[in-house]
Amino acid sequence: MTYHTNPRLGYPIYSDTDPLILKMARENRKNLTPAERKLWEFLRKKKIIGMKFRRQHPVSRFIADFYCHQAKLIVEVDGGYHNDPEQVKYDKGRQNELENIGLMTIRFRNDEIEMDIQGVIERIKSVLQGRLRLQNPISSAPFPMTL
Repeated sequence: MTYHTNPRLGYPIYSDTDPLILKMARENRKNLTPAERKLWEFLRKKKIIGMKFRRQHPVSRFIADFYCHQAKLIVEVDGGYHNDPEQVKYDKGRQNELENIGLMTIRFRNDEIEMDIQGVIERIKSVLQGRLRLQNPISSAPFPMTL
C-alpha cells in the first residue's frame, strides 16, 4: 500500500484508493452513528496520548471507523448486525487482510461505548502504548544508570 501527502489536506492519503471508497468514506463521515460520534469526541484533536485519529478513513479496500496511522491501529464500532454469522465471517476476513499489511484492529460494541466510554478509552490508550513500544523498542527501554 502506498500513500502520499495531499498538499491540500496536509496528511497522508492512500494513492491507490478506489475513488468510490473515498466517496463512501466522505459520506460516512457525515453520518456517524451515536456511538461513533461519542467515541469521536474522545479520539479527535489528539486527546489520547497525543495520537491523531481519522474517522471513516480508507485503508486498503476498506473504510476504517477510526484509524491512527502512527500506531497502525484501527478502531471499529460494531452495531448489532455484526453478530450475524455472515457479518462475523466477513469481519474476520477483513481483519486478517488488514493484519497482513501490518495493521491491528480492535472492536467495541455500541453498548460498550454508550455504557463504559472510560473503559473503552483506557483500552484504546493501552493498545496504543503497546503498539508504539513495539514500533520503537529502544525508546521504551529504561535509561542506563550512570555512576
